[in-house]
Amino acid sequence: MFLDDTIAAISTPLGEGGIGIVRLSGKDAFKIADRLFHSPKGKKISDTPSHRIIYGFVKDPSTNDTVDEVLVSVMRSPNTYTREDIVEINCHGGMLPLRKVLELVIKEGARLADPGEFTKRAFLNGRLDLSEAEAVIDLIRAKTDEAGRIALEQLKGRLSVKILKLREALTQICTFVEAYIDFPEEEIEISSKKEMLESTGSILAELESLLKTYEEGRFFREGLGAAIVGRPNVGKSSLLNALLQKDRAIVTNMPGTTRDIIEEYLNINGLPLRIIDTAGIRESHDMAEREGVKRSLKAIEDADLVIAVVDGSEPLKNEDFEVLGKIKGKNAIIAINKSDLISPKERESRRAEVASALFSYASQIISISALKEDGLEELKDTIFSSCVKNWKEQKEGIIITNLRHKIAIQAAYDSLGNALKSMETNQPVEITAIDLREALDRIGEIVGAVTTDDILNRIFSDFCIGK
Repeated sequence: MFLDDTIAAISTPLGEGGIGIVRLSGKDAFKIADRLFHSPKGKKISDTPSHRIIYGFVKDPSTNDTVDEVLVSVMRSPNTYTREDIVEINCHGGMLPLRKVLELVIKEGARLADPGEFTKRAFLNGRLDLSEAEAVIDLIRAKTDEAGRIALEQLKGRLSVKILKLREALTQICTFVEAYIDFPEEEIEISSKKEMLESTGSILAELESLLKTYEEGRFFREGLGAAIVGRPNVGKSSLLNALLQKDRAIVTNMPGTTRDIIEEYLNINGLPLRIIDTAGIRESHDMAEREGVKRSLKAIEDADLVIAVVDGSEPLKNEDFEVLGKIKGKNAIIAINKSDLISPKERESRRAEVASALFSYASQIISISALKEDGLEELKDTIFSSCVKNWKEQKEGIIITNLRHKIAIQAAYDSLGNALKSMETNQPVEITAIDLREALDRIGEIVGAVTTDDILNRIFSDFCIGK
């Protein structure tokens, strides 16, 4: 499927840089570029072999003024990212030349691309399936090596291969059932029905295995949201700075210094951790501080993990228990801070005392010193293990990180489970066929075998323009 128009966009980040690229894709990409490009040696883009780069200048056809000195990459269909003719004009990396070149390209007949439209064309033209197309944006947004590795595995088609095998097996079952509906006079042999039940059960088991990877796998795609909470002046901002190894948050001895939440990303064993420093939670008459406390409570509600900080150099206060009451039932770690202010012997007894008092709020309790950076490695390991408990066993297999995929697989699993139940209880075959067809369609949504314009628009609207 080749679309009729030619699209163009700036494909490099905005701002200054050594190079910037204006990309064209479509049937008129070469014609449009030829009207703008001038080679000192008289070369034309339309005559240039595929996957070559030629040197020259972009000129405004209406004035013959030179806009920029460029290198032009020529890529001929179908061996391109979109499977269409592609021209990439490599300009000097500033907004002025890039904007002028893009304006000329559009003036000569190209259309400004929508967000993600180059990748959307790659999907529509069969270059990528839908799950592979989604992996492109995951790879762009990956914040750690592990997140990038997972996205790259999906881009290579590992998930697609798995899904297509399951679809093929499920299609065979559907064919068997629908053939029986069309020819009711032919009775199903016992052995055939047994094989069908076994095959359905096997597909169910594989879908269940994929579903189990999502809750942990999504953290590598989206990042794990961890909120640092506690009453004022227990060392929350000091802990954030120590984890980041930079002075990101202001630290003073005055309670209530932090008035707003501060977010940063941290890499823990390949896990992207979106760590949030919050305002100290307490009653206050200060309007700004009250708003900060309100945002802190919202951060607790939204977080995947809560790190509750208490001051280990002094007895627990009512404010500590008020904060801990807010985290009850959440995935939480209690960090006993300021362990450097007491002796090692006191530290152990203090930890035991606090653990006894706070065990009902969180099972993971660690002694740290944000100032001396003691206990931080233990804290990091605890953060990782408390959120991705089975990662060592699962990370080598197929991993589901995308909510859309999870919803589709869950729907397929439910429908297939209904089909298996109706087979086992000898329900009318027509009911089984409906559930099987529904499961087949839901699995097909993942790779784009079954899709709608609404699904495509939602997916590709998350992309940047130019990709």
